[in-house]
Amino acid sequence: MAVIEHALLPVRPGMEAAFEAAFAEARPLIEASPGFLGIAIHRPLESGAAYLLLARWRSVADHRDGFRMSDRYRRWRALLHPFYDPVPEVNYFGEDI
Repeated sequence: MAVIEHALLPVRPGMEAAFEAAFAEARPLIEASPGFLGIAIHRPLESGAAYLLLARWRSVADHRDGFRMSDRYRRWRALLHPFYDPVPEVNYFGEDI
């Protein structure tokens, strides 16, 4: 069973274009991670709303103990976290019921 990582990404107002460019640069970092199955990021339709990130992993451990403990994550964080206010909260979900 795959795991869905869910995060709302509160990008600072006025920084959306720069965030999207940074995300395009960061995307290969997560895609190269063992256990990674796919990612989708959705733009907000309302001003000031957060982006929605949905990533699929083989397991929570692949994300939390694999990617988040890697050098790839340190680079991901350096590229993307300056855009967030506050830092996003990550939740995990199982597949459809």
